[in-house]
Amino acid sequence: MIQRADYVVPYFNNQLRLDKPPLAYWAQVASYRIFGENDFSARFPSAIAAALTALVIVAWGYRIGAAPVGWWAAIIFTLSLQTFVHAKAAVADMWLVLFMTLAHWAGYELICRRQTSNSDKSRADAPRPTSNIQRRWWWIFYLSLALGFLAKGPIAWIPLLTVGAAIIRTRDWQLGRNFKFLRGILLMLAVVALWGIRALIQTHGEFFAIGIGRHVIGRSLATMEGHGASSFGVYLLLLPFYFVTVFVSFFPWSIKLPWLIRQLWRQKKNRISDPGYSGNKIDNYLLTGVAIIFVIFTLVSTKLPHYTLPAFPLLALLLARHWQGAATVRNHGSSFRTVATSAACVWIAIALVVPPVVARFFPAYRLFRESRAYLQPNMQFASVEFEEPSVVWYFRSRVQGFLTRLNKKNAVDFMSKPGSRFVIVPTSLMQTLFPNHPQDWKSLSTRGFNIAKGKQVDLTLVLKPE
Repeated sequence: MIQRADYVVPYFNNQLRLDKPPLAYWAQVASYRIFGENDFSARFPSAIAAALTALVIVAWGYRIGAAPVGWWAAIIFTLSLQTFVHAKAAVADMWLVLFMTLAHWAGYELICRRQTSNSDKSRADAPRPTSNIQRRWWWIFYLSLALGFLAKGPIAWIPLLTVGAAIIRTRDWQLGRNFKFLRGILLMLAVVALWGIRALIQTHGEFFAIGIGRHVIGRSLATMEGHGASSFGVYLLLLPFYFVTVFVSFFPWSIKLPWLIRQLWRQKKNRISDPGYSGNKIDNYLLTGVAIIFVIFTLVSTKLPHYTLPAFPLLALLLARHWQGAATVRNHGSSFRTVATSAACVWIAIALVVPPVVARFFPAYRLFRESRAYLQPNMQFASVEFEEPSVVWYFRSRVQGFLTRLNKKNAVDFMSKPGSRFVIVPTSLMQTLFPNHPQDWKSLSTRGFNIAKGKQVDLTLVLKPE
């Protein structure tokens, strides 16, 4: 996209990439401008989004409890396994989580202020929330929904369902006026349209057909890329998928989820006589948001463990509220510090040790390391029967051209063209394709694990110098 100077329509390896809207790519472009084109630059925006999400959680936790609740919730979110993975990955998920969390918080503030205002009407001396503060939260709510869409599509609009369910639950129909849904949704769509109309025009509607048609509707109704059920029977068996995988994704804090469920059940029975208790309203709102996210992705056919990541900030706040309350009464704060310290040490150790060790087994990385001394910016490069995006990721840091995907019939023609170039082929085809290559050509072989195919591969890089 940088090379094309086109920031409206996402491209990868000079091919249209219509899977997702462009906000994450925009963030990566800014990072590339500052730090250069490398792994760190591509991953850094996700870390920023995760850090901003943690700050939102701290502030929201202070609003619904006290400062310790916010800090505990931010630590819980930051040190959960799924956050640890996605906060350092070059993907759009953390931006989605950030804006969904911000929208959920703004929605809570609009509901809370409306209910507070109603309860204070009978008090002549009670300070009333100003319309300016209410207007500010209204803008934050709908702009967050718009930016969330630009990060990963219409799934970012789930907070609308959360506030809708909260309104139905409280039966306070005046809240609809507080949210001004029609005006707000029009604002949200207008912000999206600033990018979306140009993208649809440039792609002749293809962005909608692929981005929404295939990657939203298609993923909902059918399994994509082998992630989910291949039959209705398997679909039914996978319905509890996220209620099981959360114990891995939310680890180590998932060890407290059974305790949290018991706490919520007990408090529901103890406080049923006091429906106006504010703690019930907070718990109900957070639980509603978590439940809606889990139910929606449970019904979707395509399933991946990280799909429920937007629920983690809400789940962290819910757990922190009750854990911190129990710690105050029974001095359980030491158990939280123990889990947090242990998790931080484990994740830091994994981050420092595992990536460099695992990278040695990736064939694209190994071929790049062995050949980078011979690479020139003006080289053309291609691959045969090996299409991992990591080939583009690594080699484009030294070579300005784009990866050409070939079959074994035209690999020889590609290498016979003038100019320096190289091709990556299965080692078994090396002697068949290039039995008598010139002596000045370089031949580098490696063996590694192809994650996309889930199998070992033997590859050879054949390089023709100037």
